[in-house]
Amino acid sequence: MSIQGLIESDLKTALLGGDKLKAETLRGLKSALLNEAISEGARDSGLSDDQVQKVLGREAKKRTEAAELYEKGGSLERAEKELAEKALIEQYLPEQMDDGEVAKIVDEEITKAGDITIKDMGRIIGAVRTRTNGQADGSTIARLVKERIK
Repeated sequence: MSIQGLIESDLKTALLGGDKLKAETLRGLKSALLNEAISEGARDSGLSDDQVQKVLGREAKKRTEAAELYEKGGSLERAEKELAEKALIEQYLPEQMDDGEVAKIVDEEITKAGDITIKDMGRIIGAVRTRTNGQADGSTIARLVKERIK
């Protein structure tokens, strides 16, 4: 079953089971996926799993950023809700690599590239992103590459 099919199925289950948070979160995901399909001109054909993962990753990141803002503003209850939504979204994403695994790939790419400067950072980040295939956060990759290049 595709990720979208799984989300659809889980939404029905959440609605029938009365799980408000899950139903609300999945409705939001479904809407984000539909918006992405429309903007990509793929409303009839649907999104590929890679495209779906990118949208889900973006939605998870939005929840993290919102939670941080709520925490700074002193609204811990709203921050917890955002983090709970993020946890639900992450269930549909591939398992994330830990920093050690990502650092190893970063080191391999830097070694492969040879003599590099800070100007090569974008190229290295792109190569690492390709190799991690959505299993590592872009900000983590960028931080590790920057640390290694300095």
